Amino acid sequence: MPPSDDPPHGMPYRRETRYDPPAALLELQDEPLRRIRYYPDGAEGWLATGHALSRRILADPRFSTAERFVHSPTDLPHVFVSISEQVPPGFFLFFDPPEHTRLRRKVTGVFTVKRMKDLEPRIADIVDGCLAALRAAGPGADLVREFALPVPSLVICEMLGVPYADRDAFQRNSTDMLDLSLSVEDRNKAMAELFGYLVQLVPAKRADPGDDMLSVLAADGDLHDVETAGIGLILLVAGHETTANMLGLGTIALLEHPAQLARLTADPGLWSAAVEELLRYLTVAHNGVMRIAKEDAEIEGRRISAGDHVTVALQAANRDPGRYERPGDLDVERDAKGHLAFGHGIHQCVGQQLARVEMRIGFARLFAAFPGLRLAVPSADIPMRSEMNVYGVHTLPVAW
Repeated sequence: MPPSDDPPHGMPYRRETRYDPPAALLELQDEPLRRIRYYPDGAEGWLATGHALSRRILADPRFSTAERFVHSPTDLPHVFVSISEQVPPGFFLFFDPPEHTRLRRKVTGVFTVKRMKDLEPRIADIVDGCLAALRAAGPGADLVREFALPVPSLVICEMLGVPYADRDAFQRNSTDMLDLSLSVEDRNKAMAELFGYLVQLVPAKRADPGDDMLSVLAADGDLHDVETAGIGLILLVAGHETTANMLGLGTIALLEHPAQLARLTADPGLWSAAVEELLRYLTVAHNGVMRIAKEDAEIEGRRISAGDHVTVALQAANRDPGRYERPGDLDVERDAKGHLAFGHGIHQCVGQQLARVEMRIGFARLFAAFPGLRLAVPSADIPMRSEMNVYGVHTLPVAW
């Protein structure tokens, strides 16, 4: 199909249904890489919606995260725009190699498949404790508050050595950082407060070290304290926001797809595949991953100029019919490997193996412990996180 001559304004993000990307976004898949106009000034850039093409862009070193993003693909102040205005030291998500390589290497060894396997008993204990709290709260309890949020928060706090007693402040600030309804100034303020908290924590870890990750990083002579705090900021926010929302949204998705849940109940060995399918199907990072072209590049016959903004719509790529048969269906027995829910390339989520373990154990034990789990309010009354950079549910009242 020839390239479109009249670029659409922005990337559609307002959903018509709970689980599907906007219909207007999926309609743009007929042109996997197309021009769009960015907010606020109508500057032209690019939108990628195809699966293979998105993988290619995310792995291409000619596309950078280290530049300052001045345009947004939506009419909300985009999270990439806000964070790129005030990138803390050590926040390697917004660095290119070799600095990105140096900083990310400090933590990759912690998140190996083997290390995550070793953590499974402790994660199971945390899950069981949260399930006990859910049961104690009684029917009508909020599954997000009692289970979906505390499970990954407790895990990442223990791994980093952040006192769980401080969770209210870091959860509030991390939520504000990703709230697209807030101004850029308010989100930068939230990030600065959380970063400042971690900067103060690092010297205390050096003076009284434990076996946690911040203590190890604080003792690394190659890192400044502010770099250690910046690494901790990425892990603390990413380590609970995405998994918490997958646990909440995944729970309601399974409750509303009872045939799929029944297959999992009958064969718990399917949970690993189900987690991959839920990641693909839900794609909670739903507002696009952004890059800036460092040099002129030709991608599938389209010339992208140096300085152009490029948005990769992960939620559309994961629904690409050229990659997945019946992509709009939730199928827990599907081979969904290769999805882009964790991104791709050098910036692929460093904690993805931890997230997989938390979800597999969390979902399996939740539905085993509460076989009669159901919504405690009408489905239409569940408040969705449509205005957040990480999609999910704000609250999820349940009964059993």
